Amino acid sequence: MDGNGRWAKQRHLPRVAGHAKGALQAKQVIKACAALEIEHITLYAFSTENWARPAEEVSALMGLFLKHLKGELKGMVERGVRLKILGDISEFSSELRDAIAHAEHMTAAGDRIQVNVAANYGGRSELVSAVRQWMASHPGASPHAFDEDAIRQNLLTQGIPEPDLLIRTGGECRLSNFLLWQSAYTELYFTDTLWPDFDAKALDAAIAWYKQRERRFGKTSEQIAVVKP
Repeated sequence: MDGNGRWAKQRHLPRVAGHAKGALQAKQVIKACAALEIEHITLYAFSTENWARPAEEVSALMGLFLKHLKGELKGMVERGVRLKILGDISEFSSELRDAIAHAEHMTAAGDRIQVNVAANYGGRSELVSAVRQWMASHPGASPHAFDEDAIRQNLLTQGIPEPDLLIRTGGECRLSNFLLWQSAYTELYFTDTLWPDFDAKALDAAIAWYKQRERRFGKTSEQIAVVKP
């Protein structure tokens, strides 16, 4: 969800105003996804690298996260949203960690859409953690016992389908350490639209682009061609 700061700068507003607008936009995009019967959406809210930003901006982001966790909880439950946080939350304040645990518990029965929020998340650190977890649970195991399933079963996204479509807003054309393992065959959509302006219409455009893609997963077009009766 890139472009909050630039959106604010264009309007001569502080960066935090862009993040606040971006948080509201996330709510609208989640609603649009639910209406389209999309079952999973993952929002990249705060990366492991984002700690390097100015302290006041980091503090504001943490405050927004806490505010929306508390303020949107009732609505998430009513709309059938299941919330899952992906990332190392140990570096967050105890108040924020408690709010995360409470929100995940209260929304656990949500069956309309699962919203995954990547917070203090990094794809590289996730892979390191996955390997360490496997090694800890298989002491003395032969290296030959380690395979792709060993990683997959120890990722933070265990049980969550690999993404079909990754949308990067704000004109940047990179993954920025997001779902590196999971995105091996994901369709990548880049748009100049800044996140606070990314609305349901922009989402529809991204999905329309996705529908034109031919997903071969290593096969040829002829192999995946559908033979119509």
